[in-house]
Amino acid sequence: MTSKHHLEAAGISLSYGSNTVVEHLDLGIEPGRITSIVGANGCGKSTLLKAFARLLTPREGSVLLDGKALQQRPSRVLARVLGLLPQSPIAPEGITVADLVGRGRHPHQGAFNRWSAQDYQAVANALETTGTAGLADRSVDELSGGQRQRVWIAMALAQETDILLLDEPTTYLDLTHQIEVLDLLTDLNRTQGTTIVMVLHDLALAARYSDVLVALKNGDVLATGTPREVLTPELIREVFALDCEVMEDPISGAPLILPKGKHHVR
Repeated sequence: MTSKHHLEAAGISLSYGSNTVVEHLDLGIEPGRITSIVGANGCGKSTLLKAFARLLTPREGSVLLDGKALQQRPSRVLARVLGLLPQSPIAPEGITVADLVGRGRHPHQGAFNRWSAQDYQAVANALETTGTAGLADRSVDELSGGQRQRVWIAMALAQETDILLLDEPTTYLDLTHQIEVLDLLTDLNRTQGTTIVMVLHDLALAARYSDVLVALKNGDVLATGTPREVLTPELIREVFALDCEVMEDPISGAPLILPKGKHHVR
């Protein structure tokens, strides 16, 4: 099963006050694929994701879901289609893991927030999938950064949306848990057809886990395509001001970037 919903930025300009971050940007997200947005710090990656999540209203243009502007859709209806894991989410003080993950079910519940068997099962599945079932009764305040990140991902999974937006989902995680989280998102994509859109800084992980890469520079889409098409030495130099070699990852076959620093070049 593949997501039938199509998300698109049509000529959007995004600003914070008088500071324009993105201008006249067009970008269509391929349904049922994993798309990663990459680029240097401050290039507009997180700003673009906020616009896709309706957290930031474009100054010009529109973000469209199935051809209709996000602002024209009721919040509860939109929340059944679009899920978001922001970069630095804040949990209510004293809330337990189970209660936080359960908040992902609110868009699916009626006016009196009555819980159904499906709601309970969705929360249980999300906790089990993210390895956080053993933390269910603990306060989120007591958790490590890595545990907390997995709990937030569990809440996003419990929402059971067709499109999942994640801003740096591997933040605070050690390498083992980074791979576990990205494997989890890949499983979700392959088994349920969920459209995944991520902001990632690690180019090696972005190359390995993405079907599509979008490279941003100064708020513009410089390139979009498969990792092999996008991650060339020339483009990496232009986007990141970094000299590198690109070889094939012997494990995945994806592009592997070898940076050239000052001290380790033969």
